Amino acid sequence: MAYFDDRENVQQYVQMSEGYDGREFIPILRKYLKDGARVLELGMGPGKDLLLLSRYFQVVGSDASRVFLDRYRQVHPEADLVRLDAVTMDIDRKFDCIYSNKVLPHLSKEELERSLRKQVGVLNDGGILFHTFWHGDRQEVFSGLRFVYYTQASFSRIVGREYKIVEWKRYTEVEEDDSFYVVLARDGGRKGV
Repeated sequence: MAYFDDRENVQQYVQMSEGYDGREFIPILRKYLKDGARVLELGMGPGKDLLLLSRYFQVVGSDASRVFLDRYRQVHPEADLVRLDAVTMDIDRKFDCIYSNKVLPHLSKEELERSLRKQVGVLNDGGILFHTFWHGDRQEVFSGLRFVYYTQASFSRIVGREYKIVEWKRYTEVEEDDSFYVVLARDGGRKGV
């Protein structure tokens, strides 16, 4: 995602995302994962969610942007970070959960479908995905960055046969019910991974 290879864009994003993080998602994840489970965060950006996740899980942070990774490493040199493209998912490790917070909406529908197929190969048996998206039925480009919105029906068509939707819920981030999170289980999923 070349947009976040630009330091100025990263700085603007960090300022824009001030006050937003995924703390409300931790209790949901803990319903499906044991403390200490291995979690990969896709598109960690400034790393706010990575810090929250690391309180309960063995977490690996990833981003396609070297700028975000370098920025985080300056403050947290001990962090386990990898440069990773969310579409190709070229990583040789396995996880109990793959987590992203408003990262996958930057992919086209075709890229999202490819990413979800690739994520299957990175999950342990019984592993889950936890992703958040913007709710709606449109696509827009804002300052050179793509945003694809999904309804439950349009998202379900992309999921394919590799996963079962275990939980899907709308929530408010900026405007009422403008977002949703989804928990997807591989192989039917197992509680307590």
